[in-house]
Amino acid sequence: MNTIRFDGRTAIVTGAGAGLGRSHALGLAARGANVVVNDLGVSTQGGRETSDAARAVVAEIEAAGGRAIANGANVADAAEVEAMVAEAMDTFGSVDVLVNNAGILRDKTFAKMTPEDFRAVVEVHLFGSVNCTRAVWPYMVAAGYGRIAMTTSASGMYGNFGQSNYGAAKAGVFGLMNVLAKEGARADIRVNTLAPTAATRMTEGLLAEEVTSLLGPETITPGLLALVAEDAPTGMVLGAGAGCFAEIKVYETEGVALDDAELTPEAVFAAMDRIRDPRGQHVIADAFSQTRRYVAMAAAARNLAVTWKE
Repeated sequence: MNTIRFDGRTAIVTGAGAGLGRSHALGLAARGANVVVNDLGVSTQGGRETSDAARAVVAEIEAAGGRAIANGANVADAAEVEAMVAEAMDTFGSVDVLVNNAGILRDKTFAKMTPEDFRAVVEVHLFGSVNCTRAVWPYMVAAGYGRIAMTTSASGMYGNFGQSNYGAAKAGVFGLMNVLAKEGARADIRVNTLAPTAATRMTEGLLAEEVTSLLGPETITPGLLALVAEDAPTGMVLGAGAGCFAEIKVYETEGVALDDAELTPEAVFAAMDRIRDPRGQHVIADAFSQTRRYVAMAAAARNLAVTWKE
């Protein structure tokens, strides 16, 4: 088993003043990375407070012999993010790892949620990830190396009552990863997504104490470090919590092919059990792979030959 190290690498971790972000920053620094500890200094609802938390994490890293700087950029502000990346380049000479971790919550049922609360959560989670990734991307392309971790949530992958804004943003992050993993491949930029279940400020009061003790952020960080390691995969969603790790994938069922005479909504409804049958399900590599599969199924149902242009 190879030891994972980040010596000579520089990592930016957003939302790193507490919880998961702090744990990730400490974990990267402990394995040799220079770390930009980004934290706006906000409440879990997004109100601006102070960046003292980021400076405290930097002090921890430095006390352990590591190198780090604090940065208070708002990830939802593209100009502030650009300045943060420029500071990282000026200080350490490279940006090799980006961990998009910053987030806020404004939970309400969809009927009671204001457009402002919906937009604020999407701005931080989704556009924050976009802003940070856009800022580091050209440096990673030039270097021919980059490791980027997004952070999604079970709320986005599976749904959670009262979190339509959060779930929509986190599902968007998953889609962003799918595309960037393909676009970054030529430059050895690997993009993965962490789907953590951890006890953080965002879960205070929601979990029993005996459960909370199993879900510390430190049980998640080993998975994050694996996702941004030199030999990391790309395009992977890693579920993590309480020291447990699993890959989350999107599958399509085998499905059905209706010929022209059957192509009615009634026929689709009548076939619903077959459409939803999980036996023989497929992993779809990309959007065009789905198109190819459907065309092949439809052609077989009509006894047609299909020739694909290379």
